[in-house]
Amino acid sequence: MPSRDAMHSLSKDLSLSAVIAGLIAVIISYAGPLIIVFQAAREAHLPSDQVSSWIWAISIGSGLTGLLLSWRLKVPVITAWSTPGAALLVSMLPTVSLPQAIGAYIVASLLIALVGLSGAFDKLMSRLPKAIAAAMLAGILFRFGAGLFTSVSLQPALVLAMIAAYLLGKRLSPRYAILAVLLVGCAMAAGLGELNGGAITLAVAQPIFIAPEWSWHAIINIGLPLALVTLTGQYVPGMAVMRSAGYNTPARSIISWTAITSALLAPFGSHGINLAAITAAICTGREAHEDKDKRYIAGIACGLFYILMGIFGATLASVFAALPKELIAALAGLALFGAISAGLSGAMADEKQREAALITFLVTASGMSFLGLAAAFWGLIFGLVAHFALNHTRHKPSLAQASAPR
Repeated sequence: MPSRDAMHSLSKDLSLSAVIAGLIAVIISYAGPLIIVFQAAREAHLPSDQVSSWIWAISIGSGLTGLLLSWRLKVPVITAWSTPGAALLVSMLPTVSLPQAIGAYIVASLLIALVGLSGAFDKLMSRLPKAIAAAMLAGILFRFGAGLFTSVSLQPALVLAMIAAYLLGKRLSPRYAILAVLLVGCAMAAGLGELNGGAITLAVAQPIFIAPEWSWHAIINIGLPLALVTLTGQYVPGMAVMRSAGYNTPARSIISWTAITSALLAPFGSHGINLAAITAAICTGREAHEDKDKRYIAGIACGLFYILMGIFGATLASVFAALPKELIAALAGLALFGAISAGLSGAMADEKQREAALITFLVTASGMSFLGLAAAFWGLIFGLVAHFALNHTRHKPSLAQASAPR
């Protein structure tokens, strides 16, 4: 049980803005990445009870790890399910049985746990140039900022009202600007008849235990790629988000705890719990709290909302499905303004790293995919190559540079 001092500290640090940041992070997770899970389940022809168990497992796992790590470390640790992992399963899950896939999930989780416990990941992050990490963050979040304005042509009244609410909120009460956006967005959607109330269903998730089966085919084609895309597509940008926000918490405990939790929940359908990146940016910025030492409340709140989702998984997922997609796009874009700004500022701050950071940003923002690896990974690779190539030769100016007029 938490001590009386710990509870006093929690109540002292509690803020509505941090709780709202945690809620918005969960809303965006369920309105976006969860759709990929449904798509993978549909391609594999999974029955509804197994899909419900899958949602329960990833929700409970995300909630418990985020809540406990945020409480223990006193930083906003936002965890979620593996989005690139779910994308991988869209094509691979139909090729194996579900018990074989679960065996592959467990192998992937154990491999990730070994990487975390070895300390290798912390060594990698300590050597990653700050400008490259900031540029990768800005590139990941770019499409959400752009999505805000592309939504204007689809739902002008709704999106423009949300933008107006944001600007007015930032002027009058910056900490509650996103809350104002959420309330105005829901009110406008209701007024315009854009809320699909018929899509809402009442159901409590029932976890189903499925014994794993061990298949080399599943381990090689699902387990190993799942571990790789989760490490490169979730943990690397996730730690970059935390570093950009000023949190230098070692990754070892975060990776090991989330990976072990993933292995324990795999028999219930969870394909992987990991550090979040996009939603983490909402909870680590100033919108959550001006004092970064009190933003851990957003992580605790996010965890509690995830657990609530797990209990009423199908019901609350259907609630978010009832919201117009333009509302979610606008909410995400406005909530991430601060994180995008911080990423761009950090990327361009150091003139010596500016070109490499620009390359990182452009590759990541392009959304490219190559050899089965996502844009965030390639942005990191291209940026690091450029960084070392330019810095290695920069102390030896070319003749053209030496003879150029001053």
